[in-house]
Amino acid sequence: MEEALVLYPSPPIGHLVSMVELGKLILTHRPSLSIHILIAASPYVAGKADKYMATVSANVPSIDFHHLPIVTPVSTNITHHEELTLEVLHLSKPHVHEELLNISKRYKIHGLVMDFFCTSGLSVATELDIPSYFFLTSGACFLAFFLYLPTLHQKTSKSFKDMKDHYLDIPGLPPLLATDLPNPFLDRDNQAYQHFLDFATQFPRASGIMINTFELLESRVVKAISDGLCVPNNRTPPISCIGPLIVADDKRGGSGKSSPEDAHECLSWLDSQPSQSVVFLCFGSLGLFTKEQLWEIATGLENSGQRFLWVVRNPPSHNLKNEAKAALGEGGSSHVALSKLLESWKHGK
Repeated sequence: MEEALVLYPSPPIGHLVSMVELGKLILTHRPSLSIHILIAASPYVAGKADKYMATVSANVPSIDFHHLPIVTPVSTNITHHEELTLEVLHLSKPHVHEELLNISKRYKIHGLVMDFFCTSGLSVATELDIPSYFFLTSGACFLAFFLYLPTLHQKTSKSFKDMKDHYLDIPGLPPLLATDLPNPFLDRDNQAYQHFLDFATQFPRASGIMINTFELLESRVVKAISDGLCVPNNRTPPISCIGPLIVADDKRGGSGKSSPEDAHECLSWLDSQPSQSVVFLCFGSLGLFTKEQLWEIATGLENSGQRFLWVVRNPPSHNLKNEAKAALGEGGSSHVALSKLLESWKHGK
């Protein structure tokens, strides 16, 4: 019987791309494996994802996509888009079970690798006696916070949004202002918070956790996690830093947007800067910001006095292009770097 590994990403395309790159990486080490990727019905517009998967399927025969049946969310009081994603994934649980059974008829499944949003699949893997692993696209710092969330929850009865001027002490991380946490974690009474809290308590049951990072980048926090400091009352699964996973600009499912000349210009600029002097900002494939948010970030960068490379997608308002062009005339180091941003907008990236 052939050997297989099943990957289960969250619907947003950024999570899908990272999971596909993980599959490609695994194939470089075990080319005899068959990679099967479960695709839950997306609650978002899926046109871009469909095109991406078609490209991957055409160029990487060892990767096979399995589309799960469409499910209908029943909640009417959703306050965060994460809640919609979580409900879709929860309702897809029976379909995950059925698809794993179907795959197991033809392959020996060595493991189920899940996005952390897909924690509902953990019980399915346990029931079918399939080793389960989590894959974190967000880095070790987020994992440390996530694993430590049950401990933080027990230490206070307040929501983080109500803990103004209070700093959280999380192993491996510098003090973190409670009100700076992502929105779904701020209110302990909302459904998203309850889901994530439940997920955090289940993570120790996994056979291992893979992180899209490398140890040199986050050595202190990786050590804290590996030493069990973030899960003081339970086991910590083995941690593997397998990143950074970078989409190649090729025919194997790459973005196909950047020309070699563009990449060369960026790398040449980086090579001309002093060692360890550039701040890199990238907010993912769905990281869209309002004009006000972009200027807030730009102001912070300007005030920091640091060199930076900032990846920005097309903003919601096209008026920002003209306003950013006007800002270039004001001079200053950050405004020089903004020309890179304007160039990317010019080419529609």
